[in-house]
Parts: sequence; structure tokens; C-alpha cells
Amino acid sequence: MEPQPILAELGRRLRTARLAADLSVSDLARHSGVSRRHVTEAEAGRANLTVTTLHALAESLGLRAGELVDFDVSALRAGRIALLGLRGAGKSSVGRALALALEVPFVELDQRIEEQTGMALAAIFDLHGVAGFRRMEREALEAVLSGGGSLVLATGGSLVRASDTFARLRQTCHTVWLRARPEEHYQRVAAQGDVRPMRGRPEAMAELRALLSEREADYARCELTLDTSGRGVPDLAAELAARFSAG
Repeated sequence: MEPQPILAELGRRLRTARLAADLSVSDLARHSGVSRRHVTEAEAGRANLTVTTLHALAESLGLRAGELVDFDVSALRAGRIALLGLRGAGKSSVGRALALALEVPFVELDQRIEEQTGMALAAIFDLHGVAGFRRMEREALEAVLSGGGSLVLATGGSLVRASDTFARLRQTCHTVWLRARPEEHYQRVAAQGDVRPMRGRPEAMAELRALLSEREADYARCELTLDTSGRGVPDLAAELAARFSAG
């Protein structure tokens, strides 16, 4: 499993401090009372250290525990921007324009899932159910993140309902909720030539409003909310580019 960025940074700092102190892994394990295996796992970014373990390691290195964890978490997300929202929010169109402005790759997570599995999303749900799709979604995200480098990522509309994957996304990327009125979601999907979700279903708009209401609290956990209603793609992409180019 790919190490989490926070733990990876802690592991890097721990190893740097150990080498600066001219200690081997075995020396640090002996001085701190922490097993050699645990020290190795910590330096690899795979161990979520307890406060007491962190204190023991830091003390053995002649440091305060705070010196090992005093870093800017937001810096770990630099260069990666994830767009979230329901279908019709503008994730693909704004995402492509933003990636072009920032001169970084644009990735659609649903497309990566299909490429990795060799199946359409509908087939994945039919054959593997929601649980299977969530597993494939997480694997696809990890594959994208492991590639390193800056990018703009458009996510599936329901990713926020997968709490672990959403937490991972917020930890590793700047997250932006592209918010729009229900009517605009519908109009944009229809403009793409697809009115299947609404055809013959007069209750569909009410269901869309309910879905937005249901997920609003989750989407609101994104780092930034951008209202796209009544705004064009160039304007939205320019605002995001200015924000993230500045840091």
C-alpha cells in the first residue's frame, strides 16, 4: 500500500534525524525501546506512531517530538487539484481548461477505472456491486497518486460517499466542490445530448434536489467551494488557476 503523505514525511524526517545523529536503525531501536521493525516501518511511512512512541524516538534523537511533526500539511497537496460535484457540475469542462492553464495533465477518475478494469462503469456495478466499484475507485485513485507530479483530477459524483477514499483525496489533493443549482445540472447534462436520467420521470428533478441536499454536507468538506451557476468555463478556470498558481 502506498504510504500516506503525512506519514511519509514523518518517516523522512525520522530517517534524516537518525542519520544526522549517526545512529543505525538498531541503535535507535535500542535507545528508544521501540522495536527495530517498528522503526523501519516508521521510516518507510507505514507506521501511524502513537504519541508515546513518537516521544521515545524523538528523545533518543535529542529532539522534541514536535520537531518531527512540525510541517505544513497543505504543502503535501501542492500541485494536485481534485474537482468534485454531481454530474453536470462542470468537472470535465472546467478541469480540462484548468489543466491547460496550469500546463498539467488532466485525469478523469471514472475513465481510469474503466481503463484499469476493461469494463464500463455500468458493467462494474452490475457484476461487482457498489462495494466492488468502491474498491476499484480507491485502487484507481492510488494509481493516479503514485504517478506523482501535478495534475487536475475530475472525480465521480458519488466519491464523497466513500469516506476513506474521500479522506485520502482531501489529504493528497486540493479539493474543490463545483457547486451548481439543480436546474443547471440538468441543463448541462441535456446540453451534452443525454436526457436519459430525466426522460419519462417527472419526479427526477425532485430526486436531483434531494441528492444534492443529501450530499451537500460531504461536498462542503472540500477545501474550496466554487459556485458555477451562471458562469462560463473560461471564467471558472481562470479563477482556479489564479488561486492555485499563487500557492
